Amino acid sequence: MSTINIAIDGPAGAGKSTIAKKVSAEMGYIYVDTGALYRTIALYITENNISDEDIEKSLENAKVSLKFIDGVQRVYLGDRDVSDLIRTPEISMSASRTSAIPAVRKHLFSLQQKIANENNVIMDGRDIGTIVLPNADVKIFLTASAEERANRRYKELSEKPNCPPYQEILDDIIKRDYQDMNRATAPLKQAEDAVLVDSTNLTLEQAVEKIIEIVREKI
Repeated sequence: MSTINIAIDGPAGAGKSTIAKKVSAEMGYIYVDTGALYRTIALYITENNISDEDIEKSLENAKVSLKFIDGVQRVYLGDRDVSDLIRTPEISMSASRTSAIPAVRKHLFSLQQKIANENNVIMDGRDIGTIVLPNADVKIFLTASAEERANRRYKELSEKPNCPPYQEILDDIIKRDYQDMNRATAPLKQAEDAVLVDSTNLTLEQAVEKIIEIVREKI
């Protein structure tokens, strides 16, 4: 039996993960957060102080895996659950740089495709519809203005200690957009057959409803 694959791409802070989780729960699909995989590699490189020239040969020791516990995706580095450790701003910026390294992408590519071949999935990232799952049944490019993405991130972080100022968050998002769109390997771009969804003026619930509507129309 063939599986159904849904690809959601878009820039940092567009709400891909939150929306994809809700859509997958509604439709009974497995949600795959590919950004978490790259963040885990970035954490591995950071914790072990690995230089750029040593990254490729060190990747064989970076055992990254996804486990679905009570329907929730958890990310493991070896036998350690790093799901929370990979969400710091430092690892976010490091992941953007790390994900541009061809050896890293190759290392994680087969894992992503294996999951998609074996399950009905909603997979989000930067190059899912263009590179990882070019034959996905549904492709969505989810975006929002940089200001709105920074505002959402600021609201999220303001509930935690040491929240950076709004302007710093906005600057980081603009910098990350530039890095993601201009990297040589698998840059962030909308697939030709992807449906554009701009969530700038949508509530979370409205964005989820819109994407479920698109998916049901397509499949």
